[in-house]
Amino acid sequence: MKLLFVADPLEGFNTVKDTTFVMMREAAARGHTLLACQPRDLMWQRGGRVTGYVREITLTPERSTWFSAKQQAPDEIPVALAEVDAVVMRKDPPFDSEYFYATHLLGQAEREGARVFNSPSALRDHPEKLAILEFPQFIGPTLVTRDASDIRRFHAEHQDIILKPLDGMGGMGIFRVGPDGLNLGSIIETLNRHGEQTVMVQRYLPEIALGDKRILLIDGRPIPFALARIPQGSEIRGNMAVGGKGVAQPLSPRDREIAEAIGPVLAARGLLLVGLDVIGDCVTEINVTSPTGFQEITKQTGFDVAKAFIDALEARLAS
Repeated sequence: MKLLFVADPLEGFNTVKDTTFVMMREAAARGHTLLACQPRDLMWQRGGRVTGYVREITLTPERSTWFSAKQQAPDEIPVALAEVDAVVMRKDPPFDSEYFYATHLLGQAEREGARVFNSPSALRDHPEKLAILEFPQFIGPTLVTRDASDIRRFHAEHQDIILKPLDGMGGMGIFRVGPDGLNLGSIIETLNRHGEQTVMVQRYLPEIALGDKRILLIDGRPIPFALARIPQGSEIRGNMAVGGKGVAQPLSPRDREIAEAIGPVLAARGLLLVGLDVIGDCVTEINVTSPTGFQEITKQTGFDVAKAFIDALEARLAS
């Protein structure tokens, strides 16, 4: 099969950690043909089909120079997305205007017959911070607002809170405010830009000391291990991007309860791969754009997450 990966520049991959890299490795090991492009390489013109200017890539045994490509800019070849067997959308956040526009081009490609994973419409309908609102039974006290007085009221009620922007990634822009309310006004101004930008506020969950667990769902089913991302030193964030330590661990009964309730709902909407973020007993985010953690879990447990993903992808294509 021909698989097109829409991703960030391949030259920037950290192959020690990157999940898209091991997806490609597993697909290539099965004999699939690999194509790659960036969202900026997608194009549509009336009378034609959505086209990607792609590179055909071959993987090497090396980690540094891990691929070779038949084409280099500006010599990429135009390929209609409907002509490949699957398009795997793996562009990293942020979910900005350009990401949004790319999902519309991918949606048009679907109408022309392309198979796109994750579904472009589902990517749009499940913003990673706000998707949790559909599942209030699994989340902690949470507020979404632009209004500073709402945030102050929430702080007065819960005393210890986390504030974060809706478009952040990798722990960017997350603040904790304790019972003394120190710098709350300044933090609100920074995040909501004097009422112009919406903010998410959540009660601080002390279980973060045990890790912010990433639970991977593949076609609605959880893999048996979570990756607990544990804050280091004085840091409150467990994100790997800010130095969190990733420790794979078996799913707890509560983890499995959450995953088995949410997973089938999201899979039915075209979300083949989802990453639930869980602190203690509470879901804090639902990641759908480019969930990661494959390599860490596989190295620590022996469970081959990339194999499970490509198995699921092949099963979807056969259906």
